[in-house]
Amino acid sequence: MTARLTYFGFHAVFVLPALAILGLVVYRRRDRIAARDWRFRLVGTAVLAAIALVYTTPWDNYLISRGVWWYGDGAVAATVWLAPVEEYVFILLQPLVVACWLFVLPTPSTDPVEVTRRQRLWGVLAGVAVGVVGGVLLALGGGTYYLGAILAWAAPVLALQWGFGWPYLWAVRRTFALAVAVPTLYFWVADWFAIWLDIWYISPAHTTGVSLLGLPVEEATFFLVTNLFVVQGLLLFLWVVDRWR
Repeated sequence: MTARLTYFGFHAVFVLPALAILGLVVYRRRDRIAARDWRFRLVGTAVLAAIALVYTTPWDNYLISRGVWWYGDGAVAATVWLAPVEEYVFILLQPLVVACWLFVLPTPSTDPVEVTRRQRLWGVLAGVAVGVVGGVLLALGGGTYYLGAILAWAAPVLALQWGFGWPYLWAVRRTFALAVAVPTLYFWVADWFAIWLDIWYISPAHTTGVSLLGLPVEEATFFLVTNLFVVQGLLLFLWVVDRWR
């Protein structure tokens, strides 16, 4: 079916305005943060966006090759490998939106947090558990394939981040929760509209059929874990910088 809005149109409606508004708010508040701290924030954001592109690209293209999702007629301008150019743009823009939202929030401040070896082990094991669940769902195939692919792909990053400093994330849990929840809800709504507008389609053969108000649970899970990647990565990076200083 011909898409009612192109993928670039999706960026123009849902992604770029959010980034522009949040970026403007962050810019207007720049004097509240030392210039050196802003440089660390910009570096951390740029590094995370680059890592997101490198880490997501093979996974994304592989799932397209398996027919887990596809795009409406006329929805994309061009493809690189199997994914649309707009997909790579989105992979870079999403971390920027989430980072700007995090920087709008009050900077979390806590007493120094020490992470023991046992705590690191528990964090790694929690990430491994996510991977085990994902592997089982992948092995079952069929309707659990996409959800399993998301969890298996997310597990190494979660294990690394949780193993490195989940006690710190818990110490700043109010900021952490708000930083994850708001962009996740926003991208859930944007994704729902993209599916409704026929920009992309999610394969019923590779999904469970469970939805959250019409949004496939797999898509909801994807945006939750990717926003976790960004928020956790930035908070932990800035925490390390603060400890080093």
